[in-house]
Amino acid sequence: MVCNANVRSLVSKSVSFGGFHFGLRDHLNVRSWPRFSDIHRRFFGKGIFTRMIVDSTTSKDSGGPVLKMVPEKQSAEDGGYSSGGWKSEDGRLCCGHSSFRGKRATMEDFFDVKTSEINGQKIQLFGIFDGHGGSRAAEYLKANLFENLVKHPKFMDDTKSAITETYQTTDSNFLNSERSNFRDDGSTASTAVLVGDHLYVANVGDSRAVISKAGKAIPLSDDHKPNRSDERRRIEDAGGLIMWAGTWRVGGVLAMSRAFGNRLLKPFVVADPEIQEQEIDHDMELLVLASDGLWDVVSNEDAISLARAEEEPEAAARKLTETAYTRGSADNITCIVVRFHHNPNDSETPSTTISPPPVVNDEGVN
Repeated sequence: MVCNANVRSLVSKSVSFGGFHFGLRDHLNVRSWPRFSDIHRRFFGKGIFTRMIVDSTTSKDSGGPVLKMVPEKQSAEDGGYSSGGWKSEDGRLCCGHSSFRGKRATMEDFFDVKTSEINGQKIQLFGIFDGHGGSRAAEYLKANLFENLVKHPKFMDDTKSAITETYQTTDSNFLNSERSNFRDDGSTASTAVLVGDHLYVANVGDSRAVISKAGKAIPLSDDHKPNRSDERRRIEDAGGLIMWAGTWRVGGVLAMSRAFGNRLLKPFVVADPEIQEQEIDHDMELLVLASDGLWDVVSNEDAISLARAEEEPEAAARKLTETAYTRGSADNITCIVVRFHHNPNDSETPSTTISPPPVVNDEGVN
């Protein structure tokens, strides 16, 4: 996510503004960048994919071992690329993910996929967290947001309220954990929580969720940009300013109006989610969650068209990531594709790169 302080950053080596420090690591010679397909063939032809491991440490909150999703290989050598996937036991849905550092010097995107069963009800949780000003906020969300959510006392009875309160509490907890650091990291969060056949999509920032319903691309989130009329009004009512600095920015600094973290821009930049609901019916084909590294160069319609053309969601996620890179995305790129199988027999073909995600129960991660 590009978050330069002002237009002068396009021609200067680096700039500091209001406690933020930004560099020009993205402004390189495009012709010298390697092709994504070359990176993919070099490393994924050798069987590099993500897998699940059991952490032998015991969580005091969960009372059991914590499962973590980690890449077998993700380093500067391979461009910070990883991918993987998962299928539900009942065969009714499967997902794939793909994450690529791209043309950035560092990786600030994180994602999370978890599954649970609470009171006999199947729960699936998917999240994209796109950091800016550093990776600490996004990494904190990956580690804590879903665990906090499923422990919320109203999670099953009033899921929307539980999501809103959990987002706000997690933001506060992150800021408290960072009080001793001279940093001001922030992060988006685009999450999808499936409770039975009911989908809740919550969004903070400019990551995005789009579904395919009967072949039509339907956005389930609206990017939080400072020039959105309702967001501008909210910020100005709180005493903040929207300034033009290459694009519209809060205080001339941040090119989004909602985010986790960003202590110096509170209370103008908030972590209050907008939530949309959707019933999973037979017209629902798939869901795409992605950071703005995809959406900067790929439209909603193109993303759905590309994802629908691939049989396996992992291949669809890789295709989206590759397309964004080859179209010139200068950001980290992370995608999750969830495919719904209304006839479970349609998803019987196994994939060697698919492992179950971490399991979260109502007492924490398990």
